[in-house]
Amino acid sequence: MISLIAVLLGGAVYAQDIDTSSHSIQFVTVDKDVKLEVLDWGGSGRPLVLLAGLGNNAHIFDSFAPALTPSYHVYGITRRGFGASSVPTSGYSSDRLGDDVLAVLDALKLNRPVLTGHSVAGEELSSIGSRHPERVAGLIYLEAGYGYAFYDSAHGDLNIDLFDLLNKLPQVLTARDARQLIDELLTTALPRFEGDLRERQKDLSATPPQPPQPRTAAATSPPPAPPFRPNYAVITGQQKYTDIRVPVLAIYASPHNPSPPVSNDSAVLAAFEARDKTRVDAIAKAFEIGVPSARVVRLPHADHFVFLSNQADVLREMNAFIASLPAPQ
Repeated sequence: MISLIAVLLGGAVYAQDIDTSSHSIQFVTVDKDVKLEVLDWGGSGRPLVLLAGLGNNAHIFDSFAPALTPSYHVYGITRRGFGASSVPTSGYSSDRLGDDVLAVLDALKLNRPVLTGHSVAGEELSSIGSRHPERVAGLIYLEAGYGYAFYDSAHGDLNIDLFDLLNKLPQVLTARDARQLIDELLTTALPRFEGDLRERQKDLSATPPQPPQPRTAAATSPPPAPPFRPNYAVITGQQKYTDIRVPVLAIYASPHNPSPPVSNDSAVLAAFEARDKTRVDAIAKAFEIGVPSARVVRLPHADHFVFLSNQADVLREMNAFIASLPAPQ
């Protein structure tokens, strides 16, 4: 799996500091004291809405969106907590983030758009596709079909299983009768989490060790409370989705284009690619089986930001998928 704590397995990280794309910007209220930045690149055709990955905002699509405007009217949404959108300290569960997207669709009066999400935006896609399939014509997962988008109970997901376990463990001491909870922990949750850790250990063994960090002087007073971190809030708010009932296109990088510390060593590179391909192919296959409406595409040696590293491939697959959808009413 792709660890959202690390965000990327490898490949390029794309900056989004300079806004040179032609679009309008508005702010849409989606909740009490919460406004989201919404970009409109214009274009003609059916509406297409772009959702960014973890830590990014809608401007990550500034170079990609113009390639879509000849065929679609293209919008982008920056989720709460990021970019110019509001930064509340709550409201980061997957379903709440999905509701934010629906509120924007209502405000823009978009009728059954195609939603396209990168990376962690797969959770918003799956939230809407599971709870409100009538609101969208189709969903496109750009390196976004991982455990937060489709939970495969046979293999689990480290991030989701970790926080699920952290939520349940205190209840062992506080519940009036914890016998059923303990039985579930012993038979399901803990063995699944052990499997997650073993898979993570295999991932780490296929990459070079990190250099040791310099020691710092011991603190003489308690550390200050950590600041609110939207990235962490999004990760801890992930939910399990297993019933996505709309047409789907899911694009994976398999194997991923590795980062330079990996690619500079041929032996390490070979081990990384073999392990990464095995893992991603298993996740893609589980998505393919669990979401019968899905067309799954694997692009070898693409970056996690697949819409930037492999723009032509992504455009080809997106256009073919959208062309297969029923015409908007």
